[in-house]
Amino acid sequence: MSEKCDFGLIGLAVMGENLALNVESRGNRIAVYNRTTEKVDNLVNGRAAGKNFVGCHTIEELVASLKKPRLVMTLVKAGPAVDAIIEALLPHLEPGDVIIDGGNEHYTNTERRTKYVEEKGMLFVGCGVSGGEEGALKGPSLMPGGSKEAWPLVKDIFQGISAKVGPNNDIPCCEWVGPRGAGHYVKMVHNGIEYGDMQLICEAYQILKEVAGLSNDELYDVFEDWNNGELQSYLIEITRDIFSAKDDQPGADGFLVDQIMDTAGAKGTGKWMSQLALDLGVPSTLVTTAVYARGLSAVKDARTRASKVLLGPAEGDNPEFASATSSLVGNKAAFVEAVRQALYASKICSYAQGFVQLQAASKEHGWDLNYGDCALLWRGGCIIRAQFLDRIKEAFDQQPDLENLLLYPYFKKIIDDSQAAWRAVIMAATQLGVPTPAFSAALGYYDSYRRERLPANLLQAQRDYFGAHTYKRLDREGTFHSEWLDLRKQPSS
Repeated sequence: MSEKCDFGLIGLAVMGENLALNVESRGNRIAVYNRTTEKVDNLVNGRAAGKNFVGCHTIEELVASLKKPRLVMTLVKAGPAVDAIIEALLPHLEPGDVIIDGGNEHYTNTERRTKYVEEKGMLFVGCGVSGGEEGALKGPSLMPGGSKEAWPLVKDIFQGISAKVGPNNDIPCCEWVGPRGAGHYVKMVHNGIEYGDMQLICEAYQILKEVAGLSNDELYDVFEDWNNGELQSYLIEITRDIFSAKDDQPGADGFLVDQIMDTAGAKGTGKWMSQLALDLGVPSTLVTTAVYARGLSAVKDARTRASKVLLGPAEGDNPEFASATSSLVGNKAAFVEAVRQALYASKICSYAQGFVQLQAASKEHGWDLNYGDCALLWRGGCIIRAQFLDRIKEAFDQQPDLENLLLYPYFKKIIDDSQAAWRAVIMAATQLGVPTPAFSAALGYYDSYRRERLPANLLQAQRDYFGAHTYKRLDREGTFHSEWLDLRKQPSS
């Protein structure tokens, strides 16, 4: 083989195949391998026919086809499969070669693999890839972390294939994130925020449909309007499109969305973020609520049985409250605007929580993350891409040590302006028995965060009473324990 390849890719499922085509389209020669070699042949003789592809039937053949230092990326199922490929690659690589894992991996595995591969003399990159199959082909958001020495080696290819944003569409949604597992952690937080965004949009949909009585055609118009304003985002855009899609099954009529069973799947990254938030002691309540909401959706049979037994608020149960909210609900345009404001305020809280978790994780693991860059990475190519992320980058560029996005003047003003509508929408939905778990979690977080004093003084007193867990005082330094049985008022009986 006379001409060596610039890049190697292992794993030719939809994401891998599309990413390989993207890499080649940017002027690179690429070698590809898949355990099922038929996929290699199908790609080389099909979509990649006539392009700068080299199909390989063994890992040894793949490595031999690459320029030095060799760049080999895996896009396979996370977990043991990645470890197996690393072990298969190492005997054929030389010091300075780079192994890249582009799967949806738990960051702890990337921490471990970076250390292991570096001990063998090679370099390792754990790269979050977001944007689905379309993003992989046309320009994903890439979040690389791992061996810092690898960044100059992969930078041109990665930034070349990534999505682009900015006035001139020339700013790549790819920048070095940090050491070891930092890239995969940032990708996990992206996915967790995605869980929250999707749940919030679904709650807005149910409120508009059941409280305001909007049809799918009206919902399309609402989301079209929202996508031309502050809420402009990929998720708002595709939600708009969904409301216009007619059922494509033979003999079916009406809109497709109305025939889809209300049970949602999950791949686990939202759960990871929630679990790790608990480990760090940070309140990522939106993603946790969104994960639980999917769990509740999954017990469809149980909910169907419960719906025949459990009662909600009957019409007219609370005439005083009904009259207080009827003016808002009765004015369709005003109610739609109130829901928009509630959605935007809740979204801000969701992103605020995500960045607080990134800050805590960066401190815990010594990653020294650049939070403005993290926002930029999500500005294009990925599922949560939105106009609003420009403001987050601006916030962290101006205040790198910003404690919480809620404190930045731009976001504070939106919350201030949206509060009345936010609360009114939740009250109206609650009165009518329409669930708003994520809207309510966002408001609960905001109301708790803005309070100088919370009732945790009583909680700590309870802990000290039954378990001698001690407490601190407002009026003096130190740690204290009290004999509550001696201090209490003696019961009369």
